[in-house]
Amino acid sequence: MVYPFWNVEIGYGMLMALIAVVHVFVSHFAIGGGLYLVVAERSARKAGDARRLEFLERLSKVFVLVTLVFGALTGVGIWFIIGLLNPAATEALIRTFVWGWAIEWTFFIVEILAAILYFYGWKRMAARDHMILGWIYFAAAWLSLFVINGIITFMLTPGKWLASGSFWDGFFNPTFWPSLVLRTGICIMLAGLYALVVAAREEASDFKAGLVRSCASWSIAGLVVIAPSVLWYWKAIPEQITSVALQSMPTPIASLHYSYWFAGLLAAALVLAGLLFPGRLHVSVAAGLMVLGLAWFGAFEWFRESIRKPFVITGYMYANAVEVAQEARYKQAGYLAQIRFRTPDDDADLFLHACGSCHTMGGYKALRPALDGTDAAFISAIVKSAPLLRGNMPPFWGNAGEADLIAGYIHRRVDARPLGEIYGLQGVELGRKVFEVRCGKCHTPGTPGDKTGSLAGLSESDYGTMLDSAADLGEGMPAFTGDAAERGALIQHLKTLGEGATK
Repeated sequence: MVYPFWNVEIGYGMLMALIAVVHVFVSHFAIGGGLYLVVAERSARKAGDARRLEFLERLSKVFVLVTLVFGALTGVGIWFIIGLLNPAATEALIRTFVWGWAIEWTFFIVEILAAILYFYGWKRMAARDHMILGWIYFAAAWLSLFVINGIITFMLTPGKWLASGSFWDGFFNPTFWPSLVLRTGICIMLAGLYALVVAAREEASDFKAGLVRSCASWSIAGLVVIAPSVLWYWKAIPEQITSVALQSMPTPIASLHYSYWFAGLLAAALVLAGLLFPGRLHVSVAAGLMVLGLAWFGAFEWFRESIRKPFVITGYMYANAVEVAQEARYKQAGYLAQIRFRTPDDDADLFLHACGSCHTMGGYKALRPALDGTDAAFISAIVKSAPLLRGNMPPFWGNAGEADLIAGYIHRRVDARPLGEIYGLQGVELGRKVFEVRCGKCHTPGTPGDKTGSLAGLSESDYGTMLDSAADLGEGMPAFTGDAAERGALIQHLKTLGEGATK
């Protein structure tokens, strides 16, 4: 909270995804492409295949223009955007890995120079020297990945670094090696998929069929590396992270499941279109394969980024830039005292710094639809009990007055009408909506907070007594502050639990 807050209505997560994921796609494609080019060139020169060499020369042009120019620009964009979105976490990464960043930039410069010379050297250099440049390009690109991988995996699994502060403990963290193998497989897969798009443009012939089979085989080889690596990666993540995700974090788990489907579809499509009927491969089909590959990669990246919630660096710093080690200071002095760059609007400052790094009112992870129809007292109670809610949120270490200020900020921006009026509901249907809004943030059916078993079969009087004493039933439990219509409808809904009508 020592830095100014940059307010982006679409949300930090969405903005980061738009820039970072594109860069990640291109960078992995560049690494795998370097290996593909030099291995394929060696094979073509050994066979004296001039047509294959001409194809590779055309392909290498794309690597120079797309992977280097576009990749370099989006790489700079990432640095720019993370410095605005979470300067505290960026400072921690630079401070911890400053020499790692310097080494990575050195490898990147070598990669750029080698790639440019490789492209312009097709007809200007001896074959042996040209292939040496190709190997330098690939080696520098992969070593750049090696360094970045250590820093990226550190954010999820800092391991012994939390106690030692050692560069090496942070770099060679628990997920370093499985992630490195996994990303190497991704590089190979993406290189084959893009080469497949270029190969599909060739006229139907035996040459095209052979080219398509070769490219498809590259992508399948990448998937073969990826499959066990994903399991290895999952097993390397500490159980306390994965168990919480399985219980209360549907986003990363759903993303991981989607990635399985995308990988399976991609593998089947590669075998069918790339191996069994290579001569008939159309550009549109090849492009579809590329989209499937990127969809798999995007789903995995979404999983990787979201599973570390509520942290930006696990065990060290929460997503809202609050350091774990500063708990006592926050609890004693409150949040406002820690916000160095304040405006005259305290409630806005509190909301943005405490909540705004993850939530917006109407955009990414919107609060308005989740809190429409509620009151300031209820919202304040929700703020105070944030870590108990589904989704794994950071704890609120401010004081009660600050929670009320945040609640007031949110309440002034939601629809304050009764839920029945907002949604046009009444009776049991209204009760179900009341349960969803006022109870379901903790007691979601099918989760560890599910209370339908203990609630089923009680009398109407029992339900009324329970609602009257809701604030005393458990830590963080808010009082029921809905109106009489919502109270009656909620009781009607709860009575249906004993009938087995709903859960």
